[in-house]
Amino acid sequence: MQAIRGDEEALSELLTRHGPWIRTRLAGKIPAHFQSILSEDDVLQVTYLDAFLDIVRFQPQGPGSFPVWLARIAENNLLNALQALEAAKRPDPRKRAGDPHGDGSFACLLDLLSDGGTSPSKCASRAEAKTQLEAAIGKLPRSHAQVVRLFDLEGRLAAEVASAMGRSEGAVYMLRARAHQRLRELMGATSSFFTSSA
Repeated sequence: MQAIRGDEEALSELLTRHGPWIRTRLAGKIPAHFQSILSEDDVLQVTYLDAFLDIVRFQPQGPGSFPVWLARIAENNLLNALQALEAAKRPDPRKRAGDPHGDGSFACLLDLLSDGGTSPSKCASRAEAKTQLEAAIGKLPRSHAQVVRLFDLEGRLAAEVASAMGRSEGAVYMLRARAHQRLRELMGATSSFFTSSA
């Protein structure tokens, strides 16, 4: 398949061909109370970005496997957005996690990426992890890096980030979830922060 070999035009054609089918699968899955800040178009935009970034990982399993793969990405993106929107309703999003280590917003982001676990060895490697995190953010796609810097590091509200990026709040939450996943992947192989234990 040409798209897997990096042919962006071929991938664009596939996305154009299968997009309407993906949209029908998403129809009716966004609760009414979120429809003003999240739409099927938001999910499709982030899904298309993911497809461009992840197409090298796609392994065809026969006819029809590409739209199934794309639908799975879209459904995961929608789930990420809905979970983040629900979580944002509970605590005030302005109240970010505390900074017990004195490292500022990087410490909070590191805690999020490591699922909040902290051990003595993790504390000792925090400075190293911060350096690796900065490098990893630099390797993210532009939109992923932007959402991490604005939301996680600058502490802006989702609505402010959405306005700055020209996206919806729902898209911000999807991009943030994917950015965090990519940061874990980028740092997981090299950072003792994610592999050390007490």
